[in-house]
Amino acid sequence: MKKKRITVKIDTTYKYLGLWNGLFNLTPKELRILAAFIDVNRDQTPSAMNACNIEIKKLVAKRVGIKDHNTLNNYVKRFKDKGVMLKKESGYILNKLLEPDTDSVEILIKHAH
Repeated sequence: MKKKRITVKIDTTYKYLGLWNGLFNLTPKELRILAAFIDVNRDQTPSAMNACNIEIKKLVAKRVGIKDHNTLNNYVKRFKDKGVMLKKESGYILNKLLEPDTDSVEILIKHAH
């Protein structure tokens, strides 16, 4: 079997999320909002996503151009429903596939014969 190696340059959280979006079926706006949550949380509270914290939501809303930060509650629910974020006692955790601090990811695609 022939192996092909493809290198994809990922220089933003949004691009990284886009790489996996075939599995989660997020809209472009959902991708932008999720990327903002990840980036803001990385700056503020690196141990867990704090998607319910009012200050975090205000920062995310400002970054993505949403006037009322409470609108983000709808997106957090969608992220939970789509398996992107998981609710834990300490807040939310990101699905392991979407963790942008991963050094490298290798995907093996096998064709059934």
